Amino acid sequence: MKFNAFLISLCLFASSGSYAAEKTVIRLGVQASGTVDWELTAIQENPQTDFQLEIQHVANAEAGKIALQAGAVDMIVSDWIWVSRLRATGSDFTFYPYSNTSGALIVAKNSPIRSVKDLKGKRLGIAGGELDKNWLLLQALAGQEQLDLNDSVKKVFGAPPLITEQIKQNRVDAALTYWHFAARLEAQDYRQIIDGKGILKGLGIQEDVPNLGYVFKQSWANAHKQAVNSFFNAGKQAKNQLCTSDTAWQKIIPLTQADDLPTLAKLRQRYCEGNIEHWGEPEQLAAARIYTMLRTLSRNQLTGQSENLQPGTFWSVE
Repeated sequence: MKFNAFLISLCLFASSGSYAAEKTVIRLGVQASGTVDWELTAIQENPQTDFQLEIQHVANAEAGKIALQAGAVDMIVSDWIWVSRLRATGSDFTFYPYSNTSGALIVAKNSPIRSVKDLKGKRLGIAGGELDKNWLLLQALAGQEQLDLNDSVKKVFGAPPLITEQIKQNRVDAALTYWHFAARLEAQDYRQIIDGKGILKGLGIQEDVPNLGYVFKQSWANAHKQAVNSFFNAGKQAKNQLCTSDTAWQKIIPLTQADDLPTLAKLRQRYCEGNIEHWGEPEQLAAARIYTMLRTLSRNQLTGQSENLQPGTFWSVE
């Protein structure tokens, strides 16, 4: 009898021990061709004790948002404007920064365009649509020069690959596009006029405010706090490895879909410039100021009706 009781105790101990050793599974919805895959691949090179990644590829950013809201994934990469808009409707989604890298205004190397005011009368390709954040903020910057871009440029909206083809075929004089498409153009003798950070600085925002970050439910993160914190720390270490170790970078080169050294070098440079050095109250207060700008510029279409950035938009790591 005593022996049977001992066996039962031993089984219970083994069972509880194996349960304790189970890792938290973090289901990430990411675009197959996106740059987030670079970092996630680097993370998986180093086994983690607190979490296990389950990567689910989605067709595009909108598909990722749908998957997150449906509970099919735990995290996606998106922007904090969208998070604030959801929180205003009662959702408990929150945001943790992933990258400071932003889009850029690109022209041909021999273009006469040297500044934003030189866009007057030109054809401008814009990645995204009328509510693209860089486009809205560029309009505000041009307004400081008494230039109304809506009236003074011929606008062509489209997906980033289409905008790339438009500028290569000289169908537009300048392209306002996402950072990795801009980097590829820079590697092919195109020239950057200004990037998203430069636009914000021109508008009086001196802090580097990340546009993209991991978005997830606050309630879920609070229930898995140790694993979530470990994941974010692993992400920082992975990005540092990609930026400082040629060996680590070599492993993710196939994911870049680039096969020439100038493009690879420019992609790595721009990617590493997005490393987040500071994230705290100054940057979050600056984000609130950007929110107010975008609310006015978009006439509430981008932000929704809420006058202010919603409390809890940014996740607090404790």
